[in-house]
Amino acid sequence: MSPLRFGAVGDVHGEFEALARVMARHPEVAFWVSVGDVASDDGRYPEPVAPLYWIKGNNEDFGFIGRLLAGDAHMENLRYLANGTRAEIGGLSVAALGGTFAPTWYDTPADALPFPGGSPPASAGAARSRAVRDDKRRHFVRAEVEACKAMRGIDLFLSHEAPRPFFVPTGRGRTDAGRTAINEVLHVMAPRLHLCGHHHQFRDGVRQGVRSVALDVVSRSYLLLDAATLGYERRET
Repeated sequence: MSPLRFGAVGDVHGEFEALARVMARHPEVAFWVSVGDVASDDGRYPEPVAPLYWIKGNNEDFGFIGRLLAGDAHMENLRYLANGTRAEIGGLSVAALGGTFAPTWYDTPADALPFPGGSPPASAGAARSRAVRDDKRRHFVRAEVEACKAMRGIDLFLSHEAPRPFFVPTGRGRTDAGRTAINEVLHVMAPRLHLCGHHHQFRDGVRQGVRSVALDVVSRSYLLLDAATLGYERRET
């Protein structure tokens, strides 16, 4: 039986105290989902008190994610959803497409995305930032998009990137930062609800006939959702 409510948080970016406050405030919530960028700047991850299902963002410890996928790492209640996969969570079918779009790497097999060798010291923040930028595992690829497009009967689709249009301010006005690949998935998959993050702005709209909600960072707000209707209530952190 589906739980009455579940929670959703946007980018965490190491704000583990905010995440803990939110979860402690709602002990009745059976599980939470996150749209990526969970890690802190030094590559640490939270130890949530309730199950947190998360997709990758573009700022993660991708070596840690690799160890999770290989079964060489485990954290209680921190449950990773790999790109192009679906999971049954609390009676809901949830599909995942984490990471960002990069045209240069889009047609590369996911297991061939290049990354720096070794790991920089956790104290070397600048070095780690460069390593994350050089780690192409932060992107999603065409094969993962096609895997999502082949799915049917999905209740909740989680992506890090937003669909188009998603206008953000620039020095010359504004630009559409959304990604067509997300629109393509929404059009074909037709999930009941889509959640995304990355831009640290709350937005609620309809894209390709699907309600699409962009989440703010966890330190500002989060959502409580009805598992039956997928309607939500937005709360300030």
